[in-house]
Parts: sequence; structure tokens; C-alpha cells
Amino acid sequence: MGHPPLEFSDCYLDSPDFRETLKCYEVELDRTSKFLKEVIKDGNSVINSIKAYSLAVQKFSQTLSVFQFDFIGDSLTDDEINIAQSFQEFAGLLQEVEHDRMMLVQNASDLLIKPLEKFRKEQIGATKEKRKKFEKESEKYYSQLDKHLNLSAKKKESQLQEADELVEKERLNFYESSVEYVYQIHQVQDRKKFDVVEPVLAFLHSVLTLNNLTVEMTQDFMPYKQELQLSLQNTRNHYESTCEELEELMKRMKHRSQVCKMQSFLPMEGYLYCQEKWALGMTWVKYYCKYHKDGRLMVMVPCEQKPTVKQGPTQLTLRSCIRRKTESIDKRFCFDVETIERNGPVTFQALSEGDRKLWMEAMDGKEPPFSLLFAVELNEIGFKFVRKCINYVEAKGATQEGVYRTVGSNIQVQKLLNAFFDPSNPGDVDLHSIDWDVKTVTSALKFYLRSLSEPLMTHSLHRDLMCAAKSDNLDSRLSEIHSLVYKLPEKSREMLEMLIKHLVNVCSHSDENLMTPSNMAVIFGPTLMRAKEETVAAMLDIKFQNIVVEILIEEHKKVHKTSSHSCAFFYRPSLTSVFGLRGKPGF
Repeated sequence: MGHPPLEFSDCYLDSPDFRETLKCYEVELDRTSKFLKEVIKDGNSVINSIKAYSLAVQKFSQTLSVFQFDFIGDSLTDDEINIAQSFQEFAGLLQEVEHDRMMLVQNASDLLIKPLEKFRKEQIGATKEKRKKFEKESEKYYSQLDKHLNLSAKKKESQLQEADELVEKERLNFYESSVEYVYQIHQVQDRKKFDVVEPVLAFLHSVLTLNNLTVEMTQDFMPYKQELQLSLQNTRNHYESTCEELEELMKRMKHRSQVCKMQSFLPMEGYLYCQEKWALGMTWVKYYCKYHKDGRLMVMVPCEQKPTVKQGPTQLTLRSCIRRKTESIDKRFCFDVETIERNGPVTFQALSEGDRKLWMEAMDGKEPPFSLLFAVELNEIGFKFVRKCINYVEAKGATQEGVYRTVGSNIQVQKLLNAFFDPSNPGDVDLHSIDWDVKTVTSALKFYLRSLSEPLMTHSLHRDLMCAAKSDNLDSRLSEIHSLVYKLPEKSREMLEMLIKHLVNVCSHSDENLMTPSNMAVIFGPTLMRAKEETVAAMLDIKFQNIVVEILIEEHKKVHKTSSHSCAFFYRPSLTSVFGLRGKPGF
């Protein structure tokens, strides 16, 4: 069963649910570490105990058969399903050949033991270090926050300002360590899919292929081995594509400006201290609160339970919210809430002045700030630019190794874009006149497509395209993607058709440029498609974006020549009509 993705934005709220999910990942990490120790131990038994080889292999196969990969997100690709089932396949194979005595190659330790020990040391070890830092910064921040909130409002303004700066510094340190910890957890969860499986596969290959007694079994294993190697390579490609995007998101989320931005769009929830009357007088009780604006409902979950009583959530229906004047109360950052359930006002203390403003804005206060976004247009100049880039690449770089994978100089890319999109004379650039580097042109083309305010395959169709890519039936995938492409706006269809034809042409030279449809899809998946909101869950779907683009490239001829009369599973027009090149769509 998969765990829910850990969003970087959850690090900012640090809710009880976030902590609980984090514990699930930590338990899984410990389980993986224990599993790796067992595999390493059993592998050494196989290598060092030739006389007891049969028993060691049987134990090894049992260890593999009971382990299952947990996954992040709601679906697996075909390659990931293949990888997830690989240990069971390995175990079955070992059980079949258990009666044969095999000689282990001298480099078995290099193939199996060292890579697994390296993964435990570098990946799991790094995650544990991030965890220690996270726990240390968490303790420092909440300790400092408690001291901060008990600071009297009657202190000098300079002292209060210094205290504010100190707690904000601790908060940013804690938030940065939390984001880094979440990023590292996702890294180790994804890397283990191939960093753990590949050494086992290499070890098994050496065991099987170097033993004359198992030649026949080895030949039977070869097709699956080749299929698994392809799945591992595809999964590694998807991982590298996702990792780059995830790292960029993490860097943006750590930036101070992003913290301010998150304050304007996150759901209104967080920690508040509530003033309550107890037997011995007034006291402040810590709650984790969620405010639902539609029903004006405040849900308060107690964080400090009484020893003898288990207290459930409290729900209050708001009538109004009023800021407490500084001189009316000794505590800072306070506001009063009138509720239907209670006769008098309920006094809350926020964590900071900015936090109090957010709570009051959510409770019908001021409007949140807004920001303006620059958008690149899908217009005539854009089409002209893409056509010229395509013509240039096909003329000078279609057979160049790693075309579209290698990245050009940022300075040169900006120079090309500035020259082409100069408002005073847009589009008046002859690419052949200056002899641009091919990777500068390819990088500029990708930059233009990625900078469109609306991705080429649109936000509105993104979810449907993801569902189509996750379909178990290959024919259904193709049919659904064909149907959804038909729903694209006319300009998007025309641009997509032109680009896909170009990528098909480039991939036809894959024996020279090494750019297969799968490799090309890894590059253009995030370029042509993206979710409306950048979340970890959306990043995990990048591999399915790649699948959509790979299908468009691999099946281009088949779809392009398919009409409603010639293919039973398509009830849409041919791809020429789908991409809007000639005439209107017909049925």
C-alpha cells in the first residue's frame, strides 16, 4: 500500500497529520535498512559457503519473495510494476534451480555486497543525518517559540523586535531542515527501486550465466532479464527527470519569498494558543486549529492532553473576529472570536504578527495580496520561432549525439530569445546567418514551450491525460490519448503536431543520436505538460507525462493514418484533423 506524498508546503505547517505521515516514512526507511542488512548477510552466505550453497540460496530467495516495494502516488507505470514484481520473479527462478550447485564468480562481492552497503551508507545514512538535523531544529524552534510567546508586551520595542527576529530565524532554520529532510526521504524511496534491484540482478546474472549446469535455465531467464533491464533503465530515466524538477521545487520552496507566497494560498490552519479558565485560574492551552471558511467552522485539536482525560476536537462556529489591542492584554498577537457555542469571546494567541493577520484575513479580513505573472504567447511569432528551430535542428543536428538532452549556454539562449522576440522587430532572425550552436537552439525551443502560461497540452486536460497514461490496457491508452489530443485548442493541436513530427524524425536517427522515443519523452514530458499547481504529487506524475509523449512519438504514424473508418477502437477523426492542420474535425 502506498504512502501519501510528503508536500514541501506541509513542512511549513508542521501539522500533526504531517508528523504522523513522516513517522510512516521513517518506519519504512528502517524496514528497508533491515531488509538490506538481511540481503547483504545472505549474499555473503552464498559467496562464502559453497558447501551450504543450496540452503543459502533458498533463504535468499525467501528474503526476496517477502519484500514488496511501497510506492509514492496513486499509480505505477508498467516499468515500476515490472520492477515491483522483480524480487518475486528472482525468488521463483532461484527455487527452480536450487538443486543445481553453482560456482560463484570471484567478483560477486563487487556486484552485490558493495553497492548495497554503499546505498545503506550514502542514501539511508544521509536520510538519518537529515532526520537528526530536523529533530534538533524542531526542538530548538518550538523551545524558542514557547519563550517568545510568553514574552510580555510591556517590554521595550527594541527588545520585542529583537525577539521577533530571533524566533523568525529559528523558524526559517527549522523549515529549511524540514524541507531538506522531506526531499531526502523522497530521494531514497525512489532510488531504492533501481539501486537495490540492479545489484541483485547483476549478481543473479553472474550466478546463472557462469554455471554450465544451468545454461538452459539461463536462456529461459534471458527474455525477462532483458525486459527488466529495460524497465530499470526507463525507471532511472523517469527518476532523473523527476529528480531535477523536484530539486528545483525544493530550492524554490526554501526561498524566503516562497514562504511569504505560501502564506497567501495555504489553507488556514496552524497552531494557536487559547485562553481558558481552569480551577486554579486562567491558562493558555495549545491547539492545532483548522478554519473552514465556507461554514465558518473552527476545529481545534488539543496538543497537550490532560493525564486522566482523553480530549477530542472542539468545534466552534464563528460570528465575528476582532483583534485584541496591545494594551488590553499582556500577551502579544492576540485576537478575540465571537462564537455561537460560547457566551463570551474566545481569546486566541497567534505565533506572530504576520500569523495573526493571516487568521484575521481568513475570518473575513483583508484580501490576500496578489502577484502578476508574465506569460509567453502561443501566437504567430511563437509558431515562426518553433518552425525555424525545427528546420535548423533537422538541417544541422538531427544525428548529433544527445540532441535535446544536452543543454546550451544560458547566456546564448537568452541572446537568441531576446533577438527573436525583440518587440521592435519580432521574428526577424535568420538562424543560419550566425551559425548558432545546435544545443543553444534546442534549449531555446524547450525554454519557449516551458514558458507558455498555459502548457501546450493544457491544464484542463492534464488530469484526463494522466488517467489515460495510467490505464492498464495499451489500446485504451492510445485511444484515450488520441481522443484527448482532439480536444486541444486549435493552435495547441497545430503546434503539437508540428513538434511531434519533428521528434519522430529525430528519433528515427536514434542509432546515431541515441535519442529513443523513451529518452526523448523524458525531456519533453515536463515541457509539454504540467499540473496547474507544483506539488510533490504532481512531480511524481512526471513519469506518466513522459509516457503520454512517448506514445505520441512511437504511435505517430499509426495514429496519423488512423481514421474512423479504418480502426475500430477510434471513434475520432484522423490525427491530421485532430491536430487541426486541414479542414474541420469530422466523425
